[in-house]
Amino acid sequence: MNNTVVRTISGIVFLAIVLGGLLFNQYLYAALLVLMTGSMLYEFYKMTMGERYKGSQYLAIFTGVSAFCCVFAIKAFSLPLHFISINAILLLSLMTTSLFAKDKTDFKLYAFLYTGLVYIAMPLVLSNFIVFDKAGSFSGLLMLSFFCIIWASDTGAYCVGMLFGKNGKKLFPTVSPKKSWAGFWGGLATAILTGAVLFWTGLLEFPLIHCMILAAVMNVAAVYGDLFESQWKRVCEVKDSGNIIPGHGGMLDRFDSALFAIPAGVIYLVIIGLL
Repeated sequence: MNNTVVRTISGIVFLAIVLGGLLFNQYLYAALLVLMTGSMLYEFYKMTMGERYKGSQYLAIFTGVSAFCCVFAIKAFSLPLHFISINAILLLSLMTTSLFAKDKTDFKLYAFLYTGLVYIAMPLVLSNFIVFDKAGSFSGLLMLSFFCIIWASDTGAYCVGMLFGKNGKKLFPTVSPKKSWAGFWGGLATAILTGAVLFWTGLLEFPLIHCMILAAVMNVAAVYGDLFESQWKRVCEVKDSGNIIPGHGGMLDRFDSALFAIPAGVIYLVIIGLL
């Protein structure tokens, strides 16, 4: 099958899954985020550690998924906050497993286990604070708005970059040779416009100026998130983080921007008192 057709079909199916997870109910949302957390951690560890210390890799993945589930349960069912201590036990267990590794030749690889938890699991755990209000009611509209800004930014950057950035100054040529400053400004303009459209449609219920600033902040963070993952792939000498999405690569390839953009958006809204 033509690669364009494969990319289109898989992209539509994946978009439908994401929308279903965000818009229907909290349980589909939890299932979607568990899939994303586990898949991205698996891809990151495979990319950086290969087949070394597989037992510790699986324990790290379980720790990341458990952290999401615990915070989800606290927000959704009003469980006591100390319920999160389960993850402290898992994290200490993960550290302890390093003592029992018979082959210490590549012991420094254990650092990637903790890097993955901070880089991937933490932002996805924080997403619980976006979809649940203080009363524990679930709504995926704010998270959907976040993704609309990220997707619009990526689309704008790609289109403007293809039209005007081929021979222009590159953004980070040593990390991603194709990304240009023209594409960056195109993505920024598209993101800000999307923030305004989300305000006018009522999906973002913040003042217009804050919707536009939020979009700009998330756009800049998304660019760095994309570049950060590109640097990992370049260092690890891989083209894609995985192949879970036909024609698109791995889950980490699809959500690398979101891992930086979502926390940046949350931080902005918290600082100005809107979240």
